[in-house]
Amino acid sequence: MSRRRRRYAVPGVEQQMQSFKAEVMRKEGYDVDPNHPDDVKYEVAEEMGIPLTEGDNSDLTTESVGKIGGKIGGSMVREMIRMAQEKLANIKK
Repeated sequence: MSRRRRRYAVPGVEQQMQSFKAEVMRKEGYDVDPNHPDDVKYEVAEEMGIPLTEGDNSDLTTESVGKIGGKIGGSMVREMIRMAQEKLANIKK
């Protein structure tokens, strides 16, 4: 099965989202290569005991793969919420 590219609602935001992912995961304590922020998934998988490798991972369950993506995406969402709350707090002042 081929992997589809992500589509963002705002055109041209891909690079900024990758930079944001790298920044958030660095704050979470992961060693992130800013040129390849998607590679952090291997470090997350290793920490969780999930044998994710480059190439074919068809032996992994959807649940296992979801745990990896959830850890990364959840961290990004928490940071976006924190940033929005901070911005709203500054508007009220």
